[in-house]
Amino acid sequence: MADSAGGIGVVPQGAILTRGERIIFAGPESELPLHAAERANVIDCAGRWITPGLVDCHTHLIYGGNRAAEFELRLRGATYQQIAAAGGGIVSTLRATRAASAADLVAVALPRLDALIAEGVTTIEIKSGYGLDLDSERRMLSAARELARLRPIHVHTSFLGAHAVPPEMAGNADAYIDRLITEMLPALAEEGLVDSVDGFCESIAFSPEQIARLFAAATALGLRVRLHADQLSNLGGARLAAEHRALSADHLEFTDEAGAEALARAGTVAVLLPGAFYFLREKTPPPVELLRQYRVAIAVSTDSNPGTSPLTSLLLAMNMAATQFRLTVGECLLGTTRHAARALGMERDVGTLEAGKLADFAIWNIEAPAELVYRMGFNPLHSRIWRGR
Repeated sequence: MADSAGGIGVVPQGAILTRGERIIFAGPESELPLHAAERANVIDCAGRWITPGLVDCHTHLIYGGNRAAEFELRLRGATYQQIAAAGGGIVSTLRATRAASAADLVAVALPRLDALIAEGVTTIEIKSGYGLDLDSERRMLSAARELARLRPIHVHTSFLGAHAVPPEMAGNADAYIDRLITEMLPALAEEGLVDSVDGFCESIAFSPEQIARLFAAATALGLRVRLHADQLSNLGGARLAAEHRALSADHLEFTDEAGAEALARAGTVAVLLPGAFYFLREKTPPPVELLRQYRVAIAVSTDSNPGTSPLTSLLLAMNMAATQFRLTVGECLLGTTRHAARALGMERDVGTLEAGKLADFAIWNIEAPAELVYRMGFNPLHSRIWRGR
C-alpha cells in the first residue's frame, strides 16, 4: 500500500527497495529496477500489507505521576475547568514533574513509548509543558531527546511553556509570557532542545494576544509554531494559528467556518484528538464537514497525556476518530501518516512510501486496510522498519 498524490493508493503486487536509511523505489514489483534488485537482500512479506510508519503528531508523553484521582472526580461530575480551578489539572502534574529527575522521566515514559512503537509508530512528537520553569522544561525536553537515543524512533520536540501559568506566577500571565520570551525559549532553543513551539489558547490558559506575542518570538528564532486551539471554546484559535502559519492547529472542537477557511489558506493541518474528546465526555465534535469542505488536511493523534487522554494506542485513536468524528478509513490512515508528517513539518522525509523518503514502514497481518481502523484492543503489526532497519 502506498500514498499517491490524491490519497491512499493500493499497489496489489508491490515492492519497496531501500538503500541505507532511504527508500529508492516503491511501486509495482513489475517495475522494480532489475539492476538494483539483483543485488538486494530480499524479504518476502508473503502478501501482507505495508503502510508508511505511523506518525503520532501530538503527545505529552513525558510527565511525572498520574491523575487517576481526577478521573474519579470527573466520573462524579466535576468539569475540566473545575478541577483546574481547584489546583488540579496541569498544575497537579507540574508538581510531580518538577520533583522527578531526568532519569525518572525517561524511565516512566519508556513503557508508554514502547506501546506506541509496538503498533508501528516510527515518528512521534513530544511536548514539554509540565515544568513551567527553565530547569524543569529543560529536563523534560532533554528526556525526550534521550528517548530518541534509547529507541529506534524519531522524536520531534515541542516547547509548550505556554501550557498554563505556574503557581508561583498565578494571576500574572503577561509576566509569565515575558519570561517565556526573554529567558526560557531563547535558552532552550540555543541548546538545541526545541523543534517547534506550542501554546494553549483558552480562557483557563492564555489569550490570543499572549500567544501571538510568543509566536512572534518563536518565529524570530526561526522556529515553527503549533497551537492547542478551540478545544473548550472559540477564542479564534484556528484563525490565530493560521495567521502565524502554524504547522498545526489541534483539538478544534469549537472552530467555526472562518477558522476552517483560515486553516485552508495557511496550509495548517487540523489535528484531531479523539482520545481527549472521549475521556472528557465532550459533546461538541470538531467541524469535520467544514474541514472537508475547505480541503484542510486532517491528522489524528493520541494526545497521550495524564489528565485528558491517557492513551498509548494510535490504532485505537483511529477507531475513535472514525466512530466519534465519522472520519473515513482513508482519512484515518492519511491522518496518521502523510498529514501527521505535515503537522510536524516532516513531509519531505516521512509519511508516504516513495523514493527519497526515509525507509520507515509497517508490515501488517491484515486482509484490508479497514482492519487497522475497525479493530479495538488488537494489534495486527507483523514487523516495523525504521530507517531501513
